[in-house]
Amino acid sequence: MELLERRILSEGEVLPGNVIKVGSFLNHQIDVSLLLEMGKEVNRLFAGAGVTKILTVEASGIAIATAFATVMGVPVLFAKKHGTSNLSGDMLSAKTHSYTHNTDYNMVVERKYLSKDDRILLVDDFLANGQALNSLIDIVALSGAQLVGCAIAVEKGFQHGGDSLRGRGIRVESLAIIDSIDGGTIKFRR
Repeated sequence: MELLERRILSEGEVLPGNVIKVGSFLNHQIDVSLLLEMGKEVNRLFAGAGVTKILTVEASGIAIATAFATVMGVPVLFAKKHGTSNLSGDMLSAKTHSYTHNTDYNMVVERKYLSKDDRILLVDDFLANGQALNSLIDIVALSGAQLVGCAIAVEKGFQHGGDSLRGRGIRVESLAIIDSIDGGTIKFRR
């Protein structure tokens, strides 16, 4: 998506460790108009897929998922990274590792919010090596719901998480795919 790519080039920063900082518009301070345009594109890409619910991970995925869900007219469900006192009943869970935070955590979703009748679109702000998405895929499988695909704002193609998921037959639509950041210069996949 050219609009997103232009914003990444003009406002994104490349930090040590292959971290791409887009906090000025995507995951700290949020440009809601941009997110709604991204939602329109995801709605176009997944038209006809019969999405009934969007599933994401707290916290940075929530704003993006909400914008996409607004355009698509479906609810958002987010996996919590830690169990809390307001969660009850039967839980679906999967362990994952956060590349950005270099920590492991257990994602949890109350089973009652996912059913075998749901057609789930996974949404996240970044896709690096695919750990978070793999855990969400496990949660969807445990629920009996059907996964229709993954919608990602920014994919770090050089970390191959998206390639791995696609190789397993999972539909992944990334609005911007960064193929390299050699010398701090961002290059997009064409």
